Amino acid sequence: MRPSRIILRTTPKDELPSFTLKSVLEFGDKTSEGTLIECVATPWFEIMRLIERDPNAIYEIDCWKWEEIIAGAYKQAGFDEVELTPRSGDKGRDVVATKNGVGSIRIFDQVKAYKPGNLVTANDVRAMAGIMSGANNVSKGVITTTSDFAPKIVEDEFIKPFIPHRIELRPREILLPWLKELQDK
Repeated sequence: MRPSRIILRTTPKDELPSFTLKSVLEFGDKTSEGTLIECVATPWFEIMRLIERDPNAIYEIDCWKWEEIIAGAYKQAGFDEVELTPRSGDKGRDVVATKNGVGSIRIFDQVKAYKPGNLVTANDVRAMAGIMSGANNVSKGVITTTSDFAPKIVEDEFIKPFIPHRIELRPREILLPWLKELQDK
């Protein structure tokens, strides 16, 4: 495996870093769901420190790397098995995280790397409810976004029954503290 690499460059125009990232994770075997995550690589921690210094840097990271970052976060959180699904044909799941044992849980996470003002819609959340109802082996669905959710989304009659026990909404204001907590583990 080639070593991971992170390159940060700052442009005078907006003073936000641009990223060229090799890998923030160390990958294991392929599974029927995707690819197992063995552990987070050094660049994951570098990115977490950068986000801590400049929270707006999250908007410079492409959507595919965000999926890797979130997969790494589940691994860092102590999940026994974390799978990153393929870029296409993922069935609405970007990350599948499983914690085994008493009270075992299996999470489907859908990652939405959005700019500020681009909100996750009620239809996106309803789609997660549909994905979960079609899968017999999932405990909870999570939608993670670098932005926020449409107003009054939790009041939607088709979403409200799922919140917070079956579907969890993780907007930027919850995402960033969660990542910081995991960085410090």
